[in-house]
Order: sequence, then C-alpha cells, then structure tokens
Amino acid sequence: MIKIAFFDTKEYDKKLFDEYNQNYNYEITYLNTKFNAETAPLARGYDAICIFVNDVVDKTAIKILKECGVKLIALRCAGFNNVDIKNMDKDITVVRVPAYSPYAVAEHTVALLLGIDRKIYKAYQRTKKYNFSLNGLLGFDIHGKTVGVIGTGKIGKCFINIMKGFGAKIIAYDLYKDENAAKEIGFEYVDLDTLFKNSDIISLHCPLTPETNKIINKESISKMKNGVVILNTSRGKLIDTEALIEEMMQGKIGGVGLDVYEDEEDFFMYDMSNSYLRDKDLSTLLSMPNVLITSHQAFFTKEALNKIASDTCENIKEFFENGHCTNEVK
Repeated sequence: MIKIAFFDTKEYDKKLFDEYNQNYNYEITYLNTKFNAETAPLARGYDAICIFVNDVVDKTAIKILKECGVKLIALRCAGFNNVDIKNMDKDITVVRVPAYSPYAVAEHTVALLLGIDRKIYKAYQRTKKYNFSLNGLLGFDIHGKTVGVIGTGKIGKCFINIMKGFGAKIIAYDLYKDENAAKEIGFEYVDLDTLFKNSDIISLHCPLTPETNKIINKESISKMKNGVVILNTSRGKLIDTEALIEEMMQGKIGGVGLDVYEDEEDFFMYDMSNSYLRDKDLSTLLSMPNVLITSHQAFFTKEALNKIASDTCENIKEFFENGHCTNEVK
C-alpha cells in the first residue's frame, strides 16, 4: 500500500481526498503543519508527500526527504516555484496539477476588477446602514479600455476571453507567444514597456520565475498610466509590495486587486483575527480604500477542488505504476 503524508491540509482537503481515495486505497496521513526543512522529518516512512502552494521544498528539505526514503512530491496545485527543482535529487520525482480550473482563477480576477471599479464593498457596507448616497462610488466603463495581460497560458487566455466580452482592447506579453490564440481570440502581443505604457488595467497571470520576480516594481510602475488598476491572482512575489505602496501613496495607482501577497505564508488561508501577529505592509494595503484583497481563494471552486483531488490521486497512481508521470515537473 502506498503511504502518503499530506501537509498543510484543511478540512475540505480531507473530505475530498477521502472521497476520491476510495478508488485508490492509499494510506493517507493528514498533517495540519506546513512542509519545510523543519517539518521534513515527519515524512519518514512515507512513499510520497503531498504539498500545497505555501509549503517550501528547499535544498535542505530535499536532502531530508532523500534520507527519509520519499520517492514522490505531489503538488496539489499548478505552480511549483516553492520547490527547488534545480537541486532536486534524481531519486525524487515532482508532479503537479497543471490545469485544475483556469476559469475559476480568471473569473475571480474579474470579480476583483469589478469590486474595485464599482466600489462594491463600499456600497455594500453603506446600504447595510441605510446609506444610499452615491458619493465616492464613481466607477468607469471597462468597455473601450485597454487591458494588459502578462502571461497568456490557460488562465490568461480565459481572462482575455472574458475581457473581450466586456468590449475591452487586449494587449499581452508572454515569453512564449501563442500567435494562433492571438488571432482566434483577438489580442495583440507587445513588449513589456508598451504594455505598461498603454494599459488602463494590468492583470498578472504568469508563473513566478527569476525573470518575473517583482516584475511590477518602482521602475515598471513609473511607466504606467496614472490611475492604472493592477490585478494579481498568480503569485505574490510578482509585485514589489514596498514599491506598490509607495506609488499608491503618491496617487499613481487607481486600484489594486490581490488574491496573493508577497509574504502571505503566515497569513493567507488562516484565521488570524485573534492573533497579534501582523504584517506591516499587508496592514497598510488593507487600510487603503482602493485596494481589494482576498485570501488566495481564486482557485476555490467546487470544480477546481474536484479536479485537484482527482488529478493528484491519478498522478500518484501513474508514477508508482509506471515510474514516471505525464504531469511530472522536469
């Protein structure tokens, strides 16, 4: 029987994976703790570990996993920037779920945009108090605006399709251009400087790599239009938070919608309401009237969770039956 240690698990993880595991009969141990070099020894005696976005597999953790006899790291997510692939041991394989639901993330990005633009939260709080004044609720038409999309993978293309439905003009940047999609959907690839200069709205849908780390920074923001709206439902470290706050305080940025944050690991997905632990920059962003932040929930739909559970179980089965997996991270 294949033994698997699940790290950083929530109740919904347990419920779903127990349901799907009826077809696989894995021996699963659910751990609430996050995976890192300190908790890696807990993997001793297991064939595989299953981790999520805020677990960290660095060089030290890899060495410990090797000593523990772990053969497989199964990511129950698409991104793998939290795993040191370059230093991965040859006897340990990493697999992921590459496309659990691009629609979930794209639709949440649009929700953030509309929430910022039409001041939905502010209006909701007012009307609960029987205040039906329109002062301070002025928005703008998305129709006719230029939307810059950084990253045109599955999620990026879903977001572009939705924005096309609003009647927006789409320009995009990606190291690996999909010219066929550009023609079919109707958008134009441009260089980054052009995207920064011409976009009314900028949405990030790229993976976190050395090239994209802090792609939104003081220099790039200086090239943007005054009043630009910035959206990020990808990875927090795509944005230099200090630079973002500085430029917002100068009135450069019209609005920010974040489902991720540069240093989210100790906060997002946890109830911190009764804790004294606070992050200065996160608190500053939360205090700003033109910022909307959600807690890494863009993926959180029924369809996405079921896809994650089914694909993760299948990835583990394929690896242990064949010695390799279609969704292996090279």
